Amino acid sequence: MWTIQPRGLGDLLEALRNRGYRVVGPVVRDGAICYEDLGSIEDLALAWLDEQEPGNYRLTGSGNGDLFSYSPGAHTWKKFLHKPSVTLWRATKDQKGLHLKEEPTAEGKVALFGARPCELAAIAIQDRVFLEGPFVDSFYAAARKEMFVVALNCSHPSKSCFCVSMKTGPRAATGFDLCLTEIHPNGEAELVVEVGSETGGLILADLQRREATEKDLEAVRKTLEEAEQRVERSLDTEGIQGLFDRSFESPQWDDVARRCLGCANCTMVCPTCFCTTVVESSDLAGAEATRTRIWDSCFTKDFTYIHGGSVRPSGYSRYRQWITHKLANWIEQFGTSGCVGCGRCITWCPVGIDITAEVEALRARERTGSGSGGSSHEGNA
Repeated sequence: MWTIQPRGLGDLLEALRNRGYRVVGPVVRDGAICYEDLGSIEDLALAWLDEQEPGNYRLTGSGNGDLFSYSPGAHTWKKFLHKPSVTLWRATKDQKGLHLKEEPTAEGKVALFGARPCELAAIAIQDRVFLEGPFVDSFYAAARKEMFVVALNCSHPSKSCFCVSMKTGPRAATGFDLCLTEIHPNGEAELVVEVGSETGGLILADLQRREATEKDLEAVRKTLEEAEQRVERSLDTEGIQGLFDRSFESPQWDDVARRCLGCANCTMVCPTCFCTTVVESSDLAGAEATRTRIWDSCFTKDFTYIHGGSVRPSGYSRYRQWITHKLANWIEQFGTSGCVGCGRCITWCPVGIDITAEVEALRARERTGSGSGGSSHEGNA
């Protein structure tokens, strides 16, 4: 372990750029923490606090003297890996005939600066989906190949977070090249750095640093223990697959359907959701056509459309599909939960639907014997 001063953050960004990395990280834009390109240390979102609750997000100035007091905002690192829009191929037509050109998958070197532990867990989940199965997504693989990750341990969880339940935070265990923890041993901020890869060690060697003392390490332990104790929400994952199997016809789905707008905000801000659709377009002259893959959501009615209609025409069945896949069926598919406890789906739901509260409601109905037999909905496959 090593310790650097806050001014070393600028040196870290410069060291990454000198090695050819495009550096992206947290910036303040449109009243929120967003992940965008970092030109210099001045672009970095420092000394900001945010307030997050069901259906509510507000960014405020920091009054506690910390550099990194915010929790993850609406953006996720998914936008740099599993991109919102990817052109799969382009076709052109001229006098010599039709020409089909596949779009290149090559990516430049990208460094993610400030990835929280829950977000590292989300990247690991998407790695299983796109890289570790029988079919590899070439676009994801190209973006992931030379990615450098600077993680940032969490000291100020929001009221929407439940990472402790999902065992994804507030401390990063793996998935980083360098990991920073902010401490205040003498009232001033310092950053303790853990090296997670050989490349991370080479980058750190370019920075002014000192070896971390036992006092520094104790400050790290205390900071992260206090952060864990401040996590207010929880999600009981014990036997959760069986819970959803038994709750297939629970009246709770009617209850949540009356509140859900079907806006798909929860899937758009989720760092692990990966649903897409393919669209084709052509120019007016008929000389060029493209096939593009874009993000989609299981909350849209057309997502399951087949000849004759949608498989899931009701909000009831679409919400049940999303939460059941996220928390239960994902385990069967990929060997892990599809949720990392970041709380984004809670914060960015316009009506404040809380995934942890819905699970608890299902358990409560089961305990009272009112957990099944309440549905008369069609299309609940």
